[in-house]
This record gives sequence, structure tokens and C-alpha cells, in this order.
Amino acid sequence: MPLYRYQHVHEKGEDCPEVFEVLQSRSEAALSVCPKCGHPCEKRFDFRVASLKSERDTLSPKNLAKHGFTQYKKSGDGFYEKTCGDGPQVISADEARKLQNR
Repeated sequence: MPLYRYQHVHEKGEDCPEVFEVLQSRSEAALSVCPKCGHPCEKRFDFRVASLKSERDTLSPKNLAKHGFTQYKKSGDGFYEKTCGDGPQVISADEARKLQNR
């Protein structure tokens, strides 16, 4: 179900934010009053773009390198091999911990 943003028209309840979000199915009618305070509200047009990329795509070596990151994967007992980006081809577990603590 999509998340829609609404805004109070004239006044709002004491505990209500000016803009609030409501999970609604597409077939439901738009709200005309705030479900919390009962004051008039209207649906806002929000131009945020929803990302359809999965976490797997976002964390892919190709995408990480494109954005300037370096990625290492554990390759053996205490060593990591570079999968993308700049830096040494292989680092030890100690070096990896130092990089994480930066």
C-alpha cells in the first residue's frame, strides 16, 4: 500500500504535525479530515521518487565503485580481497578493522 502525505488546511490539533502520512490503498478515497484531530486536511502532491533498486543492486560492486567506494570481501582466514574501488588488492583483518573504525 502506498504512503500518502496530507496537510492540515487551516488549523491542526495540538498534538498533530502540519504534514502527516497515511498508509492507504489506491482504491480508498482521499481523506478530508485528519484521523487524529478531525480538522480539515488535503492530500499533498509529493514528488519524491521511490527507488525501485533492491539492496543487492545498491550494494553491488559496480554501483559502489561508481560512487567512489571500495569494497572488500573475506577471502580466507584473516584476509580480504578487493571487489571494487581504489586501494590495495588484499588486506588483513587488522587493516580491515582499522578502516572500519575511521
